[in-house]
Amino acid sequence: MKLAFSTLGVPGLPLPEVLRLATAHGYHGIELRAHPEEPVHPGLTPAERDDVATAFKAAGVEILGLAGYARVAAPGDDGPVLAEIRTLLDLARDLGAPYVRVFPGGGDGQSPQEADATAARRLGTAAEHAADRGVRILLETHDSHRTGAAAMRVLGLVGHRRVGALWDVMHTWLGGEQPSETFAALSPHLGYVQVKDIASADDTAPLPLGTGVLPLAECVEVLSRHGWDGWLCWEYEKRWYEGAAPLPGLLDAGREHLARLLNDSA
Repeated sequence: MKLAFSTLGVPGLPLPEVLRLATAHGYHGIELRAHPEEPVHPGLTPAERDDVATAFKAAGVEILGLAGYARVAAPGDDGPVLAEIRTLLDLARDLGAPYVRVFPGGGDGQSPQEADATAARRLGTAAEHAADRGVRILLETHDSHRTGAAAMRVLGLVGHRRVGALWDVMHTWLGGEQPSETFAALSPHLGYVQVKDIASADDTAPLPLGTGVLPLAECVEVLSRHGWDGWLCWEYEKRWYEGAAPLPGLLDAGREHLARLLNDSA
């Protein structure tokens, strides 16, 4: 498996510094938070997009994906949601990124069936644009659909190879799902896996990998046992927790912890 980290852990850091961290600490890729407050976002000009792609190629680091914020199950008109996804897909195509992350985002007042149908309709429509761009849309296990079983209710309705799943291990754990259950649900559709660690269900501030309660060893063991050979991406949510320790000082230990888990499960 290949290792990446998310720029959510180094909010606003200039891209050359992000690439320096990746190469210095032995990470193969970067998940880019595609938000206007970050260096890489849909507002970049064509020349700026070329510069980003060139910088990654020169550094020998892959762009794992773009972490967008479109909420595909949210109540309201389809148009703005689809437009947001399309801008992300266009950016991913220009940068050479294989994946775009979206959230479920089902709202209050919706039944689960309504949320599922809304998300599936939008993802099915967006899948055609994704196919044209050579990019895959990944629905993250998050918020209204935090388990693999919940995400599969949507993905089963979509049935398009350009729409898959992003497994966030914190949310499936918070949803009461065992890693083996999550993998069984998502494996036909799995794009990559976000790893992290926290102190408890009531304290989700990011911790160094291996120092909290999330079942990272079990997740890696399940993935390895089934021969899955994709990406593990460390999503250290520094952006939302200003008091969390800075990510750069944790990158070596995090990589080493994941390497131990991979060796133990081999």
